[in-house]
Amino acid sequence: MKVTYIYHSCFLIETEKCYYLFDYFKGSLPQMDVGKPILVLASHKHKDHYCPAVFSILKELGMQKIYAVLSKDIPSKNTPEDIPCMIVSPCESYELPLGQKLVTYRSTDKGVAFLIQDGDEIFYHAGDLNDWVWEEETDSYNRQMTGSYRKQIDLLSEELHGRPLTAAFVVLDPRQEKDYGRGMLYFLKRIQGNCIYPMHYWEKPQIIERFIQEYPQYQERIKLTETSQF
Repeated sequence: MKVTYIYHSCFLIETEKCYYLFDYFKGSLPQMDVGKPILVLASHKHKDHYCPAVFSILKELGMQKIYAVLSKDIPSKNTPEDIPCMIVSPCESYELPLGQKLVTYRSTDKGVAFLIQDGDEIFYHAGDLNDWVWEEETDSYNRQMTGSYRKQIDLLSEELHGRPLTAAFVVLDPRQEKDYGRGMLYFLKRIQGNCIYPMHYWEKPQIIERFIQEYPQYQERIKLTETSQF
């Protein structure tokens, strides 16, 4: 398996069976095996997570077997007409086109988070599922946000039954200032796995180094997204 960081919350995973492209909205894609299937997954409609042009880009790269897995909140006008497309809702289970299992979780913003089980490999992509606590919000709002986030991560933990994730892509957003690590910390405490890739950090990768310095107990599990390959 190979993980390639593209931009923001976008990652490309290559397995023996296929490629997975999560939350593409811009950035250069590497040359790929054009005969290998690619699943394009978009967690929600926000412009920093989904760009309909991705399908044209993949065609220009010569990809021959393209599938789309799109969150229900993405408008139908932005879904491809000539590519097999699966529309998914939160808190559901699906069989993907190549037989993999997909479980979705309810975002604390828009759309879904993805859990994919592909043989012995298990991948998680958070989309915008995060503990979005903000200083300017009320205590009531922030308590509700934390409760909603932790409920989804607890459901993820139950689904995994202690199995470690092969790779996980989790929000670490510097805009939250002192609360930037809340979601990541709870995730690391509840979920097993040694390849955790921070994302959604708005071109400020130094937030990853800050997190590792403040929480050195997780250093071995956190990947430096922009330079790590696995």
